[in-house]
Amino acid sequence: MENWYEIDNAGEVDSPALLVYPARMQHNIATAVAMIGDVDRLRPHVKTHKTNEILQLQLDAGITKFKCATIAEAEMLGEGGAPDVLLAYPVYGPKLMRFLDLVARFRQTKFSVIVDNEEAATALSEVALARGETIDTYIDLNVGMGRTGIAPGAGALALYRLCAAFKGISIKGFHAYDGHVREIDFGKRKTICDRNFEPIAEMVRVLESEGFESPGIVMGGSPSFPIYAEYPEVECSPGTFVLWDKGYGDTLPEQKFLPAAVLLCRVISLPERGRICVDLGYKAVSSENLLERRVYFLHAPDLRPVGHSEEHLALETSIDHGYRVGDVLYALPIHICPTVALYDRLTVVQDGSAVDHWSVVARQRS
Repeated sequence: MENWYEIDNAGEVDSPALLVYPARMQHNIATAVAMIGDVDRLRPHVKTHKTNEILQLQLDAGITKFKCATIAEAEMLGEGGAPDVLLAYPVYGPKLMRFLDLVARFRQTKFSVIVDNEEAATALSEVALARGETIDTYIDLNVGMGRTGIAPGAGALALYRLCAAFKGISIKGFHAYDGHVREIDFGKRKTICDRNFEPIAEMVRVLESEGFESPGIVMGGSPSFPIYAEYPEVECSPGTFVLWDKGYGDTLPEQKFLPAAVLLCRVISLPERGRICVDLGYKAVSSENLLERRVYFLHAPDLRPVGHSEEHLALETSIDHGYRVGDVLYALPIHICPTVALYDRLTVVQDGSAVDHWSVVARQRS
């Protein structure tokens, strides 16, 4: 349907609003499951949606494993009854204590965590022992992202062996995120991913030769998802797929997900000839990209952003544009994950009408 995003009761929806479309989300979830074949190898990241109702759509599709980056997201997963949750973020100090609180609170959920250095492993072991817990743990690897993780090789193997010897820790395998690999050309992207995977595979072979149970591998994000989906030993962790966005739609053309989140905004001023202003400031759409790559207006691609502030987005258009104050515009965010985090609630669209709201519960840090 050409204008699938339009709603017939826009006059009842204050703006800016983030509209979501459950039927499209269900399509995207089914597409991800089909791409990987074995749903047990799918461990989607919930940072994109942070929402109980979308979690339930994933659970209903048979997904049982999840990844998250914050304690609040882990808590949402525990409350939602997710069976298996990997907190893929370093935990120190109060965050470590809060993580152990979740382990004790949600016994139906198997929580795991990552470490990338001896100090973190030691602290985890000591706190877990003091709590009477044994925590499933993955070694976080740096495969080029350069933000967390230890490089594959001798150091990572030594840390793995150390964790295996610690009480309070049950070492499970390796975790690696390669969000820096974003080549539009699929062949080039695959070559890089294959090269990044090889030293991990070699570490697995070394550990198996030493008598360790074969380590699990949790690897990749959205750009590398179709590549690692073909690796039977890898659990894949895409996140954006459930809502999708214009950014990945442009750069990952081989992935057939549908946009399922749309920004509704309004023209609030006509400040001068050939310029309009809408209520889509950078409190309403992710703004880490360059000005021209923050939002895409559906059926109005000629609108060109020229100024962005907290509550306003100024747009250049033709002198005889015809826009009027109060006109509703629909736009795709370029980056959906941090855009969702700007909203307390999502406006749910079914059969062309806004019918409900879903709370973005995990946007809060606690």
